[in-house]
Amino acid sequence: MMANDWILTRIEGRAGRITFNRPAALNALDHDMAMAIEAAIDGWRDDPTVALIVIDAVGEKAFCAGGDIAAVYRAGIAGDLRPGRDFWRDEYRMNAKIAEYPKPVVSFMQGFVMGGGVGVGGHASQRIAGDTTQIAMPETGIGLIPDVGGTLILARAPGRVGEYLGLTGGRIGAADALYAGFADHYLPEAEWPGLIARLVETGDPGVIPRGLVPAAKGQLADRRPQIEAGFGGRDIHEIVASLEAAGTQFAADTLKVLRRNSALSLEATLRLVRMTRAEPTIRAALSNEFRFTFRAVEEADFLEGVRAQIIDKDRNPQWKYSPETLPMAEVTRLLAPVPSGWEIDFAA
Repeated sequence: MMANDWILTRIEGRAGRITFNRPAALNALDHDMAMAIEAAIDGWRDDPTVALIVIDAVGEKAFCAGGDIAAVYRAGIAGDLRPGRDFWRDEYRMNAKIAEYPKPVVSFMQGFVMGGGVGVGGHASQRIAGDTTQIAMPETGIGLIPDVGGTLILARAPGRVGEYLGLTGGRIGAADALYAGFADHYLPEAEWPGLIARLVETGDPGVIPRGLVPAAKGQLADRRPQIEAGFGGRDIHEIVASLEAAGTQFAADTLKVLRRNSALSLEATLRLVRMTRAEPTIRAALSNEFRFTFRAVEEADFLEGVRAQIIDKDRNPQWKYSPETLPMAEVTRLLAPVPSGWEIDFAA
């Protein structure tokens, strides 16, 4: 086991096991935890005794509810940009290694799976959701963007579903996770321990049951016509205008959510999802996302968003712009390539 007991890593039978073990914090992922995951999968890559990797979590409430960004916030308030940049760059390298891993990776995603949790569980080759699963990329609500390779999953979602989920940060259950491409299989959570035991014994992902359907119906398929109509615009100005013109309850509810989120983050998210759709690889997605997060602490709405949602919890962020006043040149600047020497070293 690792010294950091928030991430438990070990070999059992034919499987490398990674378990989030920080349930009191909803298994929030910090820098050390990300590095522990990377060290484990690096060590097992060429180990012939490890046939596959199983990633799961302790606690019923969350697989991983996101990145632990309190340290990034504290450093940022003090004017130190390095901790955030180092965390995101290292985390993204780990995300890419999971996505590109040469052996099967099976993730069991119960409860909240948000942000950094999607970056671990969402890039596994076999992703299992259950009845408690609630997946979201809610970063626009804290002045960030869907990162950890989330824009790749959003870019691959049907139609404009990726734009809708990325901009609103909406939560989806198992049925919609299957529909949108955040999960591959549904299995009742009572059956997870038995399946993990079979995976450990056999090292064969072929033992995963296929084709089971959750009892709770999803909503995205029924909403698709309204999502397509509302989120096809070239920028956030056009999306807001089309939703305002629609006059439907869906449009009104969606506008209310968008106006709560950072306009800078909304437009950047829209551009990033579409940039990744044009080059749909994990490395392109992460490299493009890092353009924003590299600058997020100093130049975007991140510090104010974290203050309002997580630190002071007044839920009243004072964003720099509204969708109507947002200068597009500011978003272009935030998405410029990172300075030389700061690129993600995916081969490390």
